[in-house]
Amino acid sequence: MSNQRLHLVPVRSREAKEFVRLWHRHHRPPVGQIFSVGAADEAGVLRAVAVVGRPVARHLDDGATLEVTRTASDGAPNVNSLLYGTAWRAAKALGYRRLITYTQAGESGAAPPFAARAGT
Repeated sequence: MSNQRLHLVPVRSREAKEFVRLWHRHHRPPVGQIFSVGAADEAGVLRAVAVVGRPVARHLDDGATLEVTRTASDGAPNVNSLLYGTAWRAAKALGYRRLITYTQAGESGAAPPFAARAGT
């Protein structure tokens, strides 16, 4: 892994879902979304994505809340913090009052060490 600076990039739904399919350790891409955002390195290579949609839990789907339904990265350091902060600022700018996410039981929430894609 290099220490290249990452910058935010817009990511279309299809591209975000493909990135999640390739890089997420245990979940498939989410079905729907409100928006997605990515982080790319200086060469323009997409290194991570966050997908934001309506809350999965119906009782939280109050029209004022969004959920980060998926993040995936290739192991780039600190990229989840960049994407979560960006997702919150975007949700707030769109008029939402809350942004939620979940961490799977048994996981700290910290990014895992870099691992090659399955099959490569």
